[in-house]
Amino acid sequence: MSRSVKKGPWVDPKLLKKISAIRQGDKTIVKTWSRSSQIAPEMIGFTFGVHNGKDFINVTISEEMVGHRFGEFAPSRKFTRHGGKMQKELEAQAKLAASPAAPAAK
Repeated sequence: MSRSVKKGPWVDPKLLKKISAIRQGDKTIVKTWSRSSQIAPEMIGFTFGVHNGKDFINVTISEEMVGHRFGEFAPSRKFTRHGGKMQKELEAQAKLAASPAAPAAK
């Protein structure tokens, strides 16, 4: 369920305090664990280190990101692939077929 329009977007107060302390052109990375915080227009141009549970993912804020949440830009799960053992065998066969044949010995 989304947040009420009457209440407005939720932005972590600590983040607003951190970005007000640094200048716009400064290249410092603001670290945050607040993945549920929305991106405000005041944050455009800053680089945030968003924690994904293991390490920080650098996210540079642009105009298109306003209104989205930080967690959308720092995935917390790693997608390996579908298929399992059969998929590995098919990929191995395709790799052998695509590689050039070994030169014949004379």
